[in-house]
Amino acid sequence: MLNGPLKKYRVVDLTNVLSGPFCGYLLANMGAQVIKVEVPESGDLARQLGADAELNKRKMGASFLAQNAGKKSLTINLKSPQGRELFQKLITTADVLIENFRPGVMTRLGLGFDDLKLVNSELIYCAISGFGATGPLRYKPAYDQIIQGLSGVMSITGDASTAPLRVGYPVADTVGGLSAAFAIASVLAGRNGANPEAVYIDVSMLASIMSTMGWVVSNYLIAGQIPQAMGNDNFTASPSGTFHTGNGPLNIAANKQEQFEKLCDIVGLPELKTDQRFVDRQARLQNRQELKDLLDNALQAKPADVWEEQLSAAGVPAGRVLSLPEALNHPHLRSRGMIGHFDSVPAVGEIDVFRPGFKLNGLSPQVDIPPPSLGQHTEEILTELGLSAAEINKLREEKVI
Repeated sequence: MLNGPLKKYRVVDLTNVLSGPFCGYLLANMGAQVIKVEVPESGDLARQLGADAELNKRKMGASFLAQNAGKKSLTINLKSPQGRELFQKLITTADVLIENFRPGVMTRLGLGFDDLKLVNSELIYCAISGFGATGPLRYKPAYDQIIQGLSGVMSITGDASTAPLRVGYPVADTVGGLSAAFAIASVLAGRNGANPEAVYIDVSMLASIMSTMGWVVSNYLIAGQIPQAMGNDNFTASPSGTFHTGNGPLNIAANKQEQFEKLCDIVGLPELKTDQRFVDRQARLQNRQELKDLLDNALQAKPADVWEEQLSAAGVPAGRVLSLPEALNHPHLRSRGMIGHFDSVPAVGEIDVFRPGFKLNGLSPQVDIPPPSLGQHTEEILTELGLSAAEINKLREEKVI
């Protein structure tokens, strides 16, 4: 894996729940040393989130385990003067800080960008928030669903009878974390000088998710087309969407003329190729529902997996609609090494975790250490910072760590 391209960088991860922790997890997979700073006793809220109630009680919830492998956990009470002093000491050793508090929180603690760049003049300070550090909504609290609604994502998800509909996973949080990781890696990659200046990265989850809506946004800004909720139909082409087979749904994307013609032959409807309602791309868009009804009827003759194989072999993009367990156990995904495994996780035991969706020189990025228990590495990190055992014990007694 190119021996961990970010291995020389230290990242202080002061984030909670999903957007920030996912950013830190991506950087850890690329080799960065990520130190997760948490509130003593409670830690990241995600430690108490997930489908397994027993793990939540142990502060090792499934939601936390999902994006915190490869990190070390240090607990510091940032509301205490000693805690803030300790945090600043840690920052002197860091290349990057990630935080996802609401704008103003870190400044009130005396740990904002203007404060910390005096401690570390080369610090990359990445702040992730719902709306960014500027603008009328900057202080408004935000969670993933709030961002999905305000971005327009929900308005185009579902169909005419179900929209607005929430995307089935925290897509805004996830894209926000991905945007932050990309921005951080880009700044690190661009540091060629001997004395780089401190950089403030302001990541807005709202802006991040909207930046992924390129085609929909451009159709409105450039062509004046207001997007509609079209369910499982692709607004750019027909037949392209979800169809009904003899035993379940099948996605087909016959977006090119030659793909449409092959589809007609394979399903036994060659006459559609010369039918004036479907003869070219625009005609098919105008008569989308009629074409879908004809194809749905023909596809009843065979199960989805048979159609998937036949269509794919002919160069017509097609794929069954799988459940998550089916997708995770698909032999292709398994062959790509997307699932990582840890034999021993503190207070948990064995777990599987998902790796990033790319390879470097044929190898999947991965981390060497499992998700940490709360404060697991506090003593190790503070000792590295020069504190004695007696000083560490005193900080524990005073509930600073």
